[in-house]
Amino acid sequence: MKNIMIALCAMMIVSYSASAQYDPAFRFGIKAGANLSNINGSNDLSLNSTQSAFSFKDNDNRSLGFVGGVFFRFGKTFYIQPELLLSQKGGRFNVYEDGVQNSDGKVDVRFSNFDVPVLFGVRVAKFFRINVGPMASYRLTSNGKLGDSFDVITGSNSGAEFKNRIAYGYQAGVGFDFGRLALDVRYEGNFTELVDVNFNNATTASQFGKKGNLFQATLGFSIL
Repeated sequence: MKNIMIALCAMMIVSYSASAQYDPAFRFGIKAGANLSNINGSNDLSLNSTQSAFSFKDNDNRSLGFVGGVFFRFGKTFYIQPELLLSQKGGRFNVYEDGVQNSDGKVDVRFSNFDVPVLFGVRVAKFFRINVGPMASYRLTSNGKLGDSFDVITGSNSGAEFKNRIAYGYQAGVGFDFGRLALDVRYEGNFTELVDVNFNNATTASQFGKKGNLFQATLGFSIL
């Protein structure tokens, strides 16, 4: 038993030493983590000439979602890191009519995306990185409740739907490398408007919930 414990300790020391010396010019690995997302939705929405405007205000609580996929890193001090990720995003809103919260006024928007960020980074110290870059996002699915939520609130056919299947944005953040392990914390913003609202087939106010944003934390492991 004593010999087995000694052997296990020796293997752990060797493994840690090898990991500490791990610093290749190319990395390929897997990563997973969480998104805390929201959609900027503070627009006033006039339904028609006889109905008053609704004001959609952001909820303080962000939507929690999963993110995971693979990453490639080329370079050491200066590097480029493209990633392929499945990412769950969304947002929740309170609805106010004439300054008073509507009793049915809760809109819950959730969707799943295939994200391709391409980050350009610099390693400031051995374990610390800073990176920023563009991102393209392709919407795979939505929860189907967007239009239903608007219909309940307004009592009419809102025609609410996601405006664009492809969205463009950016990511920026910092990272920490511990051998093969990598911890990343980022902010993501969007340039593309996400949602169309078309009440009674009239484009009175077609831009609700303009752009999404999120905070993301992931843990990665380099296979190569």
